[in-house]
This record gives sequence, C-alpha cells and structure tokens, in this order.
Amino acid sequence: MKCLLCLCLLLAALCAVTHCCPEDICLEVNNTSLQDGRENLLTYSCEKKGSNYGDFVFRFYKQASSEDDKNVFFSPMSISTAFAMLAVGAKSTTLSQIFEGLGFDNLTETRIHDVHESFHKVLSVLNCADVNITLNIGNALFTAAGYELQESFLKNTKKLYDADFFSSDFNKLEEATKQINKYVEEKTKGKIPDLVSHLDPSTVLVLINYIYFKAAWEKSFDPLRTYEDDFFVNTNASVRVNMMYRDGTSNTYYDRDLSCVVIELPYKGTARALLILPDDGKMKEVEDALSKETVCKWDSKLVARRVELRLPKFSISGSYDVKTLFEQMGITEVFSGSADLSGISGNRNLQVSQAIHKALLEVDEAGTEAAGATAIVANRGYFESHTIKFNRPFLILISDKLTSTTLFMGKIVDPTKE
Repeated sequence: MKCLLCLCLLLAALCAVTHCCPEDICLEVNNTSLQDGRENLLTYSCEKKGSNYGDFVFRFYKQASSEDDKNVFFSPMSISTAFAMLAVGAKSTTLSQIFEGLGFDNLTETRIHDVHESFHKVLSVLNCADVNITLNIGNALFTAAGYELQESFLKNTKKLYDADFFSSDFNKLEEATKQINKYVEEKTKGKIPDLVSHLDPSTVLVLINYIYFKAAWEKSFDPLRTYEDDFFVNTNASVRVNMMYRDGTSNTYYDRDLSCVVIELPYKGTARALLILPDDGKMKEVEDALSKETVCKWDSKLVARRVELRLPKFSISGSYDVKTLFEQMGITEVFSGSADLSGISGNRNLQVSQAIHKALLEVDEAGTEAAGATAIVANRGYFESHTIKFNRPFLILISDKLTSTTLFMGKIVDPTKE
C-alpha cells in the first residue's frame, strides 16, 4: 500500500502576529536578497517577460471560481510555496509537472536550482517586510515516528524554506490531528483552529504552509462615515452591508475594452490592493482577460484623481480542495501511484493524498492617514470629484511591490457571507 502524504496549505490574512525577523537580519536581507544581479523567477517585470509564474495566480483563480455565486479568496504565494517545497523531494515527470504547473519551464538542473533559490529569496524578503506591515510565511513538516526522511531533503527544506520539523504518531490519529491543529492555531493566533479534519493511519508526512498578513490603509476610512447600504449580489438580489466611505485622491483607471473600473489602494509600507469593479454583466469578460499582461496594462494607465470611494466592510473565507483543482490544471502524477517523491524518503512508496487550502480576509476602516496626505492636498484642486461605489461583485488583488509578487486574490460576490 502506498504511504500517504497530506499536504496542507494555510492562509490567515489581516490578523495580528509578531514580526519575525530581527532588524539587523532584515536589513541585510532587504539589501541583498533581490539585488544580486540574478533573475528572480518569481518576480515579474512589465518591461521583460521572465517566467510564466506570474500567471499561476490567474490560472488557479479560474479553476477555483467556477461557481458564479460564491466568494473566492486564496493565496497563490502560499499554494506555490508549499508545492515548491514538496518539489525538493520530487523527481522525473512528477517534478516537471509540479514546476510546469506553477509556470516554470525549460527545467534543467540549473533552472530547478534557480527556482528554489528564487523562492528562498522572496520568502526572506517577505518575512522581513516593512515595519508597517505584518507578513509572516512559514512551513512545517510533521513526520511519522520512525519514518526516515532523506538527509538531502531535510537539509534543503530547512535551508531553502526554513521548515520546522516535528515527529507525530499517526497510529493515534486524534492526537496527531490535535498536534497539527494546535501548531496552526498558535501560528494564526487562534484564527484557524481546525485546519486538518481527518488523517489516514497510513499517513507518514504532513506538510504545512501558512501565510499571515496585516496592514493598515495608507489613507484610512473614517468609521463615523460608514453607513448601511445595498450590495447587489446579482440583478435579482441584494443584501445590506456596512459601506465605508473615503474622499480623497486615488490612482484609478477605467478600462473601456473590458468595461471595468480599477483603483489602487496602497497600504502603509510596500503592499497594495488593486480593486477591480466590472460594469453590470461584465464580470466574466474581465475574468477571462485576467493575466499578468492585463495587470501591467492597468498599472501603466492608473492616474491620480479625486475619488469618493465607497467600499463594503467585509470578512470572507475560502476552503479549497487543491488536489482536485491541480488535477484539472494538469498536475496529476504527484497524486497518483506513479508519483516519484523518492527524494523525500529514498523510495517511491509515497504519494499526496490531500492538498487543503484555507484562507481568511477581513477588510475594515482601520488605518491612519500618512504618506498620501500631501498628494490629497496638492491635487485637490485639479481633479473633478468622481464616485466609485463597490455595490456589486468585484475582484481584489493584494501584492507586495518590493518583490512584485501577488500574495492574495479574491472575488467578493456577497460581503455578508463568510
């Protein structure tokens, strides 16, 4: 019988957590990690093509958003990091399927090394995010007692992905489940208490990735101006929401080709949210056009203007069977009896049985006005006021500007449903 590996991907967004890196280490990381002159395969520059990793977020989104009436929220950074770490122990076509599915092709030995180094550098920079942003990404391996992992796998997952290692007794499933869930609960400050719901007695390894994020708006919303309003889930139904209000200067663009409004909302620090509001009936057209090239076009067209912004206050979550979604994307072998994960255990009796991703996003008025205040005053007299009201389904992209990586993506269909 094949031994089973449970791969658990975890995201809890916009929740408090202690910053992870001492200042001196972070200073060294930010000065060197992305500045060594070598191409980083995770980052995408609009001036040059680079790898296809930048489109992984949109390919996964299109698989996850098949139901039009459902909220969507996930972290492409979390999912890709977990599978890249798994790939440390993958070989042959199992390895090539994983990496090609993530957008990395032309897989020579050097290229594979560069992919892992790129993840290592980006994770180091993200974990040493701007002091105004709380952003922690972590990995862990829970191994069956007595099950030996290859020394090279242990060494490389620690070196490249800074993985924590724990021994678990999977013959006592309830205890093993509690051990894993307690670790996750502590890392997420109680926000995700029950990540793992069931394990198999033949489980020998559980791989976990979590990403934890909190940031304040560069220009906050005044809670006293929040009011109740209608949000139109579709043409036939609406729900009542708490609508936040902010008046000031923002970077916006109306894409006439795709019939959607795009607005950039910076956080204090190096992160930003990009909100996309399709016109009525145009959501599918916008979704079909989503790509890194489309986002680059939007970025190049953003113009500062006076905006009356109305955005619902909401909390949504997502839970995904990544195994099924990856199989639909052509990543199949790692979940089958043909899987070659011999770099983990030294033999080919290992396959992935589960891949789980959970995510949480909370958006409210929190934040303080800071860097954007001068722009508001300087431009106030030059722009006619324009209202952007997010009172129908919209998309959200949260990215880190320093590494040019997409951290989270979502679709808010009904802000009242978690």
